[in-house]
Amino acid sequence: MPDLSQLLKITFGYSTFRPLQREICEASLAGRDVFALLPTGGGKSLCFQLPALARPGLTVVVSPLIALMKDQVDALQASGVAATFLNSSLDANEARSRLRGLHRGEYKLLYAAPERLMLDGWDENLKNWNVSCLAIDEAHCVSEWGHDFRPEYRQLAKLRTTLPGVPLMALTATATGRVRQDIITHLKLREPDVFVASFNRPNLTYRVVPKDEPAKQIINFVRKRETESGIIYCASRATTERVAEALASRGFAAKPYHAGLEAEERARNQEEFLRDDTRIICATIAFGMGINKPNVRWIIHHDLPKNIEGYYQETGRAGRDGLPGDCLLLFSPGDIAKQTHFLDEITDEKEQQIARAQLRQIVHYAENSACRRAELLEYFGEKFPLDNCGACDNCAEPRETYDGTILAQKFLSCVYRIAQNSRFGVGMNHIIEVLTGADTDKIRRWGHDRLTTYGIGGELSRPQWAAVGRELIRLGYLAVAEGEYATLELTAEGMAVLKARTPITLTKPMDLPKAKRVSARREGDIACDEILFARLRALRKELADERRVPAYIVFGDTTLRAMARYYPATLEQMEGIPGMGEKKRAEFGEIFADEIADYVKTNSRMAFE
Repeated sequence: MPDLSQLLKITFGYSTFRPLQREICEASLAGRDVFALLPTGGGKSLCFQLPALARPGLTVVVSPLIALMKDQVDALQASGVAATFLNSSLDANEARSRLRGLHRGEYKLLYAAPERLMLDGWDENLKNWNVSCLAIDEAHCVSEWGHDFRPEYRQLAKLRTTLPGVPLMALTATATGRVRQDIITHLKLREPDVFVASFNRPNLTYRVVPKDEPAKQIINFVRKRETESGIIYCASRATTERVAEALASRGFAAKPYHAGLEAEERARNQEEFLRDDTRIICATIAFGMGINKPNVRWIIHHDLPKNIEGYYQETGRAGRDGLPGDCLLLFSPGDIAKQTHFLDEITDEKEQQIARAQLRQIVHYAENSACRRAELLEYFGEKFPLDNCGACDNCAEPRETYDGTILAQKFLSCVYRIAQNSRFGVGMNHIIEVLTGADTDKIRRWGHDRLTTYGIGGELSRPQWAAVGRELIRLGYLAVAEGEYATLELTAEGMAVLKARTPITLTKPMDLPKAKRVSARREGDIACDEILFARLRALRKELADERRVPAYIVFGDTTLRAMARYYPATLEQMEGIPGMGEKKRAEFGEIFADEIADYVKTNSRMAFE
């Protein structure tokens, strides 16, 4: 077997593997089917790129997004790897030229969309091209339970018949146990070696704050990060336009990105973002960005995401280079009502049930006072080993608690009385209406105005009671019934605390952030000479613009920060800088070394521990 470490160093400029990368490469090179789950930023692509260089023949990579294919092929070519893609963005001449190259065996990797591989006659092409591995990226698209189901991915199992002896690798960044099993079954993986890395992204910080004049909140956030790239996720196209406009009118380079834009404008906005000409993209949650930009430093969710999986995937676009990233979710109980309204319009009952459960989970995440990192990991079946991650708002600034025994007793006894009186369950809104003494048709018709709990909750507003109710669900004293109507019922634990009048501690709702905030620990930070870093970044931009590629195709921020820390002023001193493969060192090493040498003539070197 070829020396993988040497290949990694020579081609990509890294001296160590990330967790599980080597094991996945070795399993694939041994001819076995592989299922690999590595979080965003965990180095998924390398798991099929490196074996492709180490074995004869062609590795075919199935990828669902045109922009992502071009991005990855540009990056591979910059590192000296013979890679190409075939998709609808190419004109007929260019596509024919690449097909001729494939017939001549000129490429090590081919990126293609699933639809292309299913075209008539393509099975003959694949048989003639000496395919030695099939890598299916974004494999969660196979599963209806995944957050991005695509029916055409189901067809890929046919490739097992076309290429019976070729090992298959399925890769994804997010998948629950159920989705993992779906992928293995639908792609017909044969006794695969299964690799599941930790979902923890230690370099990301997570914060949730109450939404209050969101445009102002976003502007204040962005103002402190003027040189950094970020994405703002919004629930609707209109909001993306409005937020982008609000930022642009204050001098920030911000553009919208959603399915309603003309294809040309959308592509242009994305290209400007990739090249750092536009710092901020305001995107719809529903529309996949399909970007491979490693230096996204922050993510804001203007609206509540539909589910935890989507939220994890979207926040995961920050800090893919391992440097720190900030994730901020603006939360308003009004967003729950908006989402519930959309769910009511789903006609398929099973689909609606899944969507309701997913909404409850993300609301639980937003309102919970426990460690946000532990919550996210638990969703994917992983236990976070520490009590305090030090890098989320709840760990950095724990929320206050209060004695909520009387409020809890009122809420639980109201649920109990309604069930006893009516022999049927009701939803959260109806319980709150009974507690607050509302005069509604249903209350009168069902006789709930005659209950002893009618009107006993005048001390709280309806949103405050809703927060109490949701916390009682989180604590396990109430359960939401499965089925068409999300009715509430007492659990055995809830009945026990109601009878025993057990003291119950509740958490105070989130306050708006104070002017002074405890700064969370930032994993992955590389201390460096920030003035030199800015100069190197300007040089990188110049070189990237000349070549008409995104800046990170030249070098990632990790590489520039290492240069701005160690001051390599000659080509020889560039040895060992991460991300400096042989081809890149030959092409760019001297230009950056000269810039550093010029800088140290008039600036003293800083010392870092």
